[in-house]
Amino acid sequence: MSDMTADTGALRELTVGTGTGLDTADMVLNIGPQHPSTHGVLRLRLVLDGERVVSCEPIVGYMHRGAEKLFEVRDYRQIIVLANRHDWLSAFSNELGVVLAVERLMGIEVPERAVWLRTALAELNRVLNHLMFLGSYPLEIGAITPMFYAFRERETLQAVLEEVSGGRIHYMFNRIGGLKEEVPAGWTRRARAAIGEVRRRLPDLDRLIRHNDIFLARTVGIGVLSAADAAAYGASGPVARASGLDFDLRRDEPYLAYGSLEVPVVTRTAGDCHARFEVLLDQVYVSLDLAERCLEQVDRIRGPVNVRLPKVVKAPEGHTYAWTENPLGINGYYLVSRGEKTPWRMKLRTASYANVQALTTLLPGCLVPDLIAILGSMFFVVGDIDK
Repeated sequence: MSDMTADTGALRELTVGTGTGLDTADMVLNIGPQHPSTHGVLRLRLVLDGERVVSCEPIVGYMHRGAEKLFEVRDYRQIIVLANRHDWLSAFSNELGVVLAVERLMGIEVPERAVWLRTALAELNRVLNHLMFLGSYPLEIGAITPMFYAFRERETLQAVLEEVSGGRIHYMFNRIGGLKEEVPAGWTRRARAAIGEVRRRLPDLDRLIRHNDIFLARTVGIGVLSAADAAAYGASGPVARASGLDFDLRRDEPYLAYGSLEVPVVTRTAGDCHARFEVLLDQVYVSLDLAERCLEQVDRIRGPVNVRLPKVVKAPEGHTYAWTENPLGINGYYLVSRGEKTPWRMKLRTASYANVQALTTLLPGCLVPDLIAILGSMFFVVGDIDK
């Protein structure tokens, strides 16, 4: 464009525009720490060349609560409530990892009925987690209706977990040595009815979004994470399995009752946004089946759901590591005890923290609109990153 200077009247040439080949300065842009697709207060520091991302730096820590330090001044019963909260969509599974680590260190054998109940509840919690993302992810890229279908199914299952535990989000139902209490009379029958209802209605959501032309255009071939990169970043869960990493602790290193169950592992090889969505969706069908099989087994078993513990619980001196296949991936719990009533150290390895690192590889080269699609498809919870 041409511009006339005020003092001389001479013309000068200015190059205005954005795009490859033009001599323009890169723009530094912050996505977050408040943005719908960041699932919490996560900040992405982007360098843009026009509409294209040149580099991405995830900046975490805005939600840091110091949970690992708080573990050191809470006794073994109290730390469950802290672990319950870092991934607020997977509260039951978070509790589970802590109690499994403590039980392993103390050598506690959990009653069989409690083991099967824990497994059933863990799978129902997995379904609730996945349904949240199956509704919110399409919403982030412009599809409103799937959210209503996903929450319809969530509410059906939430009623079941609320009845058994008294909580809708933070269940606090696990205890060292088993569960808080016996389930209400007739609960397993009502839980199976809820599972059947969700299984019948889930195809409504499936048909609406899986093969939707607009959704396919926004997700197929976008944000491809290779199997090698997924392994290098320590990604796990649906994110890693969508890239072809066939690894699931429920099958490969069974805990709870998974060793007595056949656990189908859902994988894809494309590694793009759509593959990650499909893995999540198909995993819901698998988890509903697993939960139903566990509940059938619960009905055949009689006996207690916990063991009697002393008034003050002290783990013997030593250390142990327990890991679980949480809804978003592998969670690890490294517990060190010096024989006191509080842990000397409890280190958390959370799935979201590892998965979100891959954004530094996925986002460079993509366009800003695709950035939102990629970010939402990583299925992380910021509390799980910051702890």
